[in-house]
Amino acid sequence: MKWRMVLFSAPTLLLILYAHFYLYRRLVLPLSPRKAVRNVLIASSIFAFAMGFLARFFNTSADPDLLRALTTAAMIWSGFLLYLLFVTVALHVGAAARARWRRRLGDDTALPSPERRAILQHALTAGSVIVAGGLSAYGTMRAFVGPEITETVIALPRLPRTLDGLTIVQLTDIHVGPLIQRAFLRTLVEKANAARPDLIVITGDLVDGRVERLAGFVGELSRLQARFGVHFITGNHDYYSGADAWSAFVASLGINVMRNTSAVIGDAGGALRLLGVDDFSAPRFGEPGYDLDRALVGVRPREEATVLLAHQPANFDEVAARGIGLQISGHTHGGQFFPVTLGARAIWGERSRGLSRMDASALYVSRGCGFVGPPFRVDSPPEIAKIVLVCG
Repeated sequence: MKWRMVLFSAPTLLLILYAHFYLYRRLVLPLSPRKAVRNVLIASSIFAFAMGFLARFFNTSADPDLLRALTTAAMIWSGFLLYLLFVTVALHVGAAARARWRRRLGDDTALPSPERRAILQHALTAGSVIVAGGLSAYGTMRAFVGPEITETVIALPRLPRTLDGLTIVQLTDIHVGPLIQRAFLRTLVEKANAARPDLIVITGDLVDGRVERLAGFVGELSRLQARFGVHFITGNHDYYSGADAWSAFVASLGINVMRNTSAVIGDAGGALRLLGVDDFSAPRFGEPGYDLDRALVGVRPREEATVLLAHQPANFDEVAARGIGLQISGHTHGGQFFPVTLGARAIWGERSRGLSRMDASALYVSRGCGFVGPPFRVDSPPEIAKIVLVCG
């Protein structure tokens, strides 16, 4: 399983390694005349990253607090390097474009003297470090402070009058693991309960680690309280961590685990059907995975109010074609931090976060509660989604 996580993280790891060498050439080499100083700087940064990597993926016997400190430092350092890479590339491209434009205009000052080039290099380096450091500090603070409650009113077709105003609190993409542990979960539970929900749903990516290591933290979810209970579906990271074992543990907390099943929410006076499907990644782990047909057994989506819990916003076109009134998803993190947020929007479009619609059906995609990789939240703040259903 550790090797699966290594392979999953490989593109990011390679980018971070590239960032070390690119920044060495762009920032360290021009500004450090002594070779010994340059060697110490690059060796120290790679060593810091390697120690965090080893702590994250391989060491299971060392002191947990030490492992968490090492992993936190390594993830923040890696995120800072990525920001420093993005900012440095942007500033150098901008400077090169400006110089080229001035040469076209015949401006002789576009070819600066060696002294002026040195000043410009120092200015670009200082600017890169200040901007990257500021974004990293803000992103880390925003990630660890935790999510705020956002409220969205959604008209649900065929919702009984007796359930008008039904409140659903969505927790998703918590990613309990090396960085997110008991204190974060306690705050999350307190905020969720304070919203006084009728229904709580946990839409996948609950954990990044095995039951034996994280059960003590995840057990905090047993304190969640809602009139119609708490319901859980799997996400892709839950499969990396052992979905069957986690499903059994979550069920032991009194939480309804939905794996291609449905449940009745309400009473004789009026009810809706809640559907829950497994994640698309399940077949890679020998599990059946997403099965909408199975979840719909005994359900008449064009005759009764229906809400689908699906970790990924994928397949919403089919969901809408089936007449399901609302799909609640996560997975995207809204991109989590700029400029990855731009990539998320390019891939998912309007379905990368928030509310979107197709025909009479609605899709709500939460930005998520926690984080994965660098503990940064920039341009995509974490949220606890509070969805208020009204007759429509």
